[in-house]
Amino acid sequence: MEMASVSSSPRSVEEIFKEHSSRRAGIVRALTYDVDQFYGLCDPEKENLCLYGHPNETWEVNLPAEEVPPELPEPALGINFARDGMDRRDWLSLVAVHSDCWLLSVAFYLGARLNRNERKRLFSLINDLPTVFEVVTDRKSVKDKPSADSGNKSRGSTKRSSDGQVKTNPKLADESYEEEEDEHSETLCGSCGGNYSADEFWIGCDICERWFHGKCVKITPAKAENIKQYKCPSCSMKRNRQ
Repeated sequence: MEMASVSSSPRSVEEIFKEHSSRRAGIVRALTYDVDQFYGLCDPEKENLCLYGHPNETWEVNLPAEEVPPELPEPALGINFARDGMDRRDWLSLVAVHSDCWLLSVAFYLGARLNRNERKRLFSLINDLPTVFEVVTDRKSVKDKPSADSGNKSRGSTKRSSDGQVKTNPKLADESYEEEEDEHSETLCGSCGGNYSADEFWIGCDICERWFHGKCVKITPAKAENIKQYKCPSCSMKRNRQ
């Protein structure tokens, strides 16, 4: 397990971000493509285990470093203990959240010698990536594109199925970030008729399956998080008349 020291040679924003991206890629792989292997390694009968992402884009489940204090911030300790006491998806989401915290702590530990503007630039680069939690739960960024086929309502907003569970898609969020914007250029707002823009928050109606600017229907990303089934104003009025 590699270590780093604050007293080591200063590192640039680009070098730190590259390492962050690689560590993140390893963790994303553990919680998606290699999830069955990862799940099996986190035996609750074993000692406190941690999930590590390494700069070579690999991942590892291992005991924490013995050094006190460690030379590098440590991931969440004992992730295996809660495995069998939680729903599998909820447990993976919890591990993902803790992994996001660890990745940030490592990045800013390595960037201890950066100045204010450099730290701001580092965070901006990191923030442009979807979090591990977003990848694992398929919660897309508000800048993601609404799906033209309306088959998956989790794009552009956090949509949930009737049982309250976040809908999942086997396709990684990382891949969706790379799709061409013009693929959904035909998507129009059901309220104002405006074209889709990646810079705006969109929400899809679960009844008529039309998409709307959040601002047109007065729904914010935060409010959308708590909506199990969204009905646009038109569908809500039709329902009330029945």
